Amino acid sequence: MPIRVKSRPAKSPERSSSPPSVPTTDIPLPDIRHEDSFRDVIKKLSKYIARVVYLPSSFEQLRTTSAGDDLHALVDYLSTRVTNPAIVNALLALRWHYSSIGDDGRGINEARANACEIVAWRFLTRLSEREAVEFCLYEIPDPDDSERERYLANEPADGGESHERRSLLRRPSRSPSPDRRSDDRFKTVRRNQLLQSLSKMTTNRESGDLEELEIDPTEPFTHLNGLEIAAIANAKRFLSQHVVQKIITGIWNGSIIFWDQLSVHSRKKTQFYNPRTADPFSRLRVPIYLKAYEVAFFAGFLMLYYSVLIKQNHHAITPLEVVLYIWFAAFFYDEVSEYIDAGSIFYAADVWNLFDMIMIAIGLVFAILRFVGLYWADYTLVDIGFDVLSLEALFMVPRVCSIFSLSPYWGTLIPCLKEMGKDFLKFMLLVIIVYLGFLSTFCLVGRDTYPFQHMAMIVTKIFFGSSYVGFDIMDEIDPIFGPPLMFIFVTLSSILLMGSLTGMLSNSFSRVITHAREEYLYVYSVYVLEASTSNRLTHFYPPFNLIALVIFRPLRLFLPSDDKFRQARIILLRATHAPIVGVIRLYEWFTGKLNPDGFDNFRGPRQDSSSPRQNSPKRHAAPPPDRPGDRPGDRQGDRQGDGQGDRQGDRPESGPQSADRPTPRDTTSVEVVPKTRPQQQVLEDYAGHAPNDVEVRISELAAKIDRLTALIVSLHSGAGIETGQHGQHD
Repeated sequence: MPIRVKSRPAKSPERSSSPPSVPTTDIPLPDIRHEDSFRDVIKKLSKYIARVVYLPSSFEQLRTTSAGDDLHALVDYLSTRVTNPAIVNALLALRWHYSSIGDDGRGINEARANACEIVAWRFLTRLSEREAVEFCLYEIPDPDDSERERYLANEPADGGESHERRSLLRRPSRSPSPDRRSDDRFKTVRRNQLLQSLSKMTTNRESGDLEELEIDPTEPFTHLNGLEIAAIANAKRFLSQHVVQKIITGIWNGSIIFWDQLSVHSRKKTQFYNPRTADPFSRLRVPIYLKAYEVAFFAGFLMLYYSVLIKQNHHAITPLEVVLYIWFAAFFYDEVSEYIDAGSIFYAADVWNLFDMIMIAIGLVFAILRFVGLYWADYTLVDIGFDVLSLEALFMVPRVCSIFSLSPYWGTLIPCLKEMGKDFLKFMLLVIIVYLGFLSTFCLVGRDTYPFQHMAMIVTKIFFGSSYVGFDIMDEIDPIFGPPLMFIFVTLSSILLMGSLTGMLSNSFSRVITHAREEYLYVYSVYVLEASTSNRLTHFYPPFNLIALVIFRPLRLFLPSDDKFRQARIILLRATHAPIVGVIRLYEWFTGKLNPDGFDNFRGPRQDSSSPRQNSPKRHAAPPPDRPGDRPGDRQGDRQGDGQGDRQGDRPESGPQSADRPTPRDTTSVEVVPKTRPQQQVLEDYAGHAPNDVEVRISELAAKIDRLTALIVSLHSGAGIETGQHGQHD
């Protein structure tokens, strides 16, 4: 006899580890074709992400629980059916969009941003390493390039000094036409342009207004690759994944290069370094060699600095001082070129660039005081100039040791100190307000006893811990108001404010050190991208950059930037940098003897037996969509290694419909079968790093909670059915 159970509406369990997941079989996967533009890919992906991610979920929930099942379906579809090269670029651009439009109070935008980042790095784990390089370093093409293709075929990528610049945060001006827009327009508003462009793409995604836009909203993303967009979007989890870090490490050590020849008609393209065919002078653009030369340059800078200060000549400029001025000028010009190439946002992301700007400012002040003092024979001004130059050591010595910031230990401390410095400056505003309030009160109350300067020093000593000073003079300030005011000030400054500051800085340190690996790899990735993706073919190291500046900058005023002009720059580069290239070749020859496979780091996919792509060493183009009546078994030949899938005509014409996705289990059944995750998905979840004990326990607990929730829902549904049947019998 069935038990009478009063049916009640089920309440969703309130827990943060596994939000309820509702089957979304009616949501079709995005139809992404190979020939779709970057604009179309963003529009299609944004529609799908907005439909499947509608509950606030954390990164771990989307990665380890059933809340990310739709993301797994999207990854499966992208890795097997889509060959559009702008997939990673579009996902990371959407990630930045959702994280930048602000919190809606529910955390949905943050969940969508996390979903885009998860799909991006899971998609890369399904590819071979060489395919991952192609997707990550694919640059979004300029829609106008097709109209200028014939012209650019005869126009070298060097384009003179004015045409060989590439900005990570500015839209590069590759067009040789005279009416091209100025690069200055994109220096400080690059981030706003990118955000506004994505807002236009996603705001009216449900309507047809997007098709009526006269200006392409994705235009600011032109010539940006996936890693650059990830750095702009602060996609630190994506950049910290092993597959991405292997690409960045390949760029760092020169295994992946963007220039292989140093000639007039060289063009920038992503390729793997071949020591037998590449120009030796192309190794000047490798970030590891740039960093090594930077350390040597600053070491020479420091020796000149000490030589000039130890042997100060107040009456004349010595030869060593002249060399120091040349070093300063080369350093200043190199920083200006780096700022133009990298853009303001990327330039400010490196904390050492702040040291460089302060060093340049101190050098300019010293030079002005030095020259003015010598001209007017004012040796007091000259002494002040040397005193100002002495401040340079505060920043030059750490700058010489900046190479240690590339190590994991020191690299994790710098983001912590940076974040603590920001919080400290914010807190000091409250301290200044309290300090000025008590200073004004004490000065007015004790105006007959202590002058303003003396009272200001006394209050400062009390604030920095000398409380006994305040207790000794509180009766002298005023016998009535002095003691209570002093007790309040000492308590507020020494206990409350200092304790709050210590706790806040401790929280800042803990917050950053928890994600220390991601912070370090983000800083490292930004430096590598900033140093390697410039569009300058002839990059002169300092102080040789002054030679190119003095010779070619005046000639550009009245001579055209033709092939002869560019060839002259290449000849000068070869003549001045031949010793540096010789040292690089000797180093690579020596390391090649120790490690013969040093530049063969990308050997294709590394998969286990559980990978569905183990029999496909090369990623084939996606087959046409299944027509009605086709069966999966009829298309097995397309996945074999017979080369049929490599034909250019095999492009995806439409995405799979909802019927192609696996049908979810009926949750109304009383029998509950545990839902196990495929081994491929488990490997993707921990592709970046091995899970620790806490992560494993959390994952097991989340799986148990999911099974318990499914059991309760099934029992509740069964009880409701029994109640309805009993009511009919009654």
